[in-house]
Amino acid sequence: MSLPWLTLVGIGEDGVLAPGGHEALARADVVYGGARHLALAGDLSAEKRTWPSPFADVFNTLETLKSRQVAVLATGDPMWFGIGSSLVQRFAPQALTVLPSLSAFQLAASRMSWPLQDCECLSVHGRPVDLLRSALYPGARLLLLTSGEETPRQVADLLADEGYGRTRMTALEHLGGEKERRTSGNAEDWSGDVAAFHTLALDVIADPGTRLRARVPGLSDDVFRHDGKMTKQDIRAVTLAELKPHPGALLWDIGAGCGSVAIEWLRAANRTRAIGLEPHAERRAMAAENAIALGVPHLELLDATAPDGLDGLVRPDAVFIGGGLTAPGVVETSLEALPAGGRLVANAVTLESEAVLLAAYQTHGGVLKKLSVHRASPVGGLTGWRPLMPVTQWSLEKP
Repeated sequence: MSLPWLTLVGIGEDGVLAPGGHEALARADVVYGGARHLALAGDLSAEKRTWPSPFADVFNTLETLKSRQVAVLATGDPMWFGIGSSLVQRFAPQALTVLPSLSAFQLAASRMSWPLQDCECLSVHGRPVDLLRSALYPGARLLLLTSGEETPRQVADLLADEGYGRTRMTALEHLGGEKERRTSGNAEDWSGDVAAFHTLALDVIADPGTRLRARVPGLSDDVFRHDGKMTKQDIRAVTLAELKPHPGALLWDIGAGCGSVAIEWLRAANRTRAIGLEPHAERRAMAAENAIALGVPHLELLDATAPDGLDGLVRPDAVFIGGGLTAPGVVETSLEALPAGGRLVANAVTLESEAVLLAAYQTHGGVLKKLSVHRASPVGGLTGWRPLMPVTQWSLEKP
């Protein structure tokens, strides 16, 4: 049986290769890596190539090397926020051999004496630091891959802005190498100079009075910027329960408004994706602001309406219709797009939209229900109930 043509080799800051790494480099015709990786690996008989710019060009080049033995050097574990995740999307699993070294997360956890299973491991390397906003809660222990020497200052500013300025930050530089160093301080008065190559450890501490933003759906309405037309807190929680977000799932949010449902979907599970259709520019702007503020800047917003705006979109796992129900074909087009087991949830507050949901229920089945919320408020010197506008909800799991 022939060996796979492409081998990913983990390498530490001390130049130590993953088990089997020396053999992989010895039989390689071409070795790819960053300049630092190639220098750490020492003398090689193979042709050395550094990553091209733009980086994406390397995939087409690798396609032309399938008849040769190619090794790729990567820091630590190539499959943990490393190049491996990109390569497995382009090449078949049987084409690859992966030889991992200790990851930055493992090394950082050991230096901090933190059980790794109790930590959340995140990457803001080449990604918005705002992603961190959705991961914050009192007592969290976060390990971050970073983009450079400016990341700790950006993280410190974000933590202070979110009400976690007392968080203990530790920058762990050049883990496992001769230049290993650690710098610690609180977020609110962070002033450390840090090397570009580091991992950041955060022992998250809330300031007095900081409001917790749970990832369980049902955030308070006042955390969103909106114009009054939004899926309110209690209805939103029920809606997300019916949509059933799960890791890696994609939501179509039709009539996204200020983005509240799509944002809660993205916060509820890891690797979720959401595409919001919203024809009003002001609401798209509000949705984009809300997504950044609540830690999900990857919300995709389109200037479009359904059903025409659904053409060509990636097939969803769930669809929420919060607006535009009376447009012909919206329900049918959404149902056709869903795979077996996909969920469709639609909310209506007008009689016209309610009639559409009744017809859909009679045709397709599912669950039709009326949701009503009353909130206590002063009535003179006493207290009484004031009803919010009732919502009719139709939900269906596609057979």
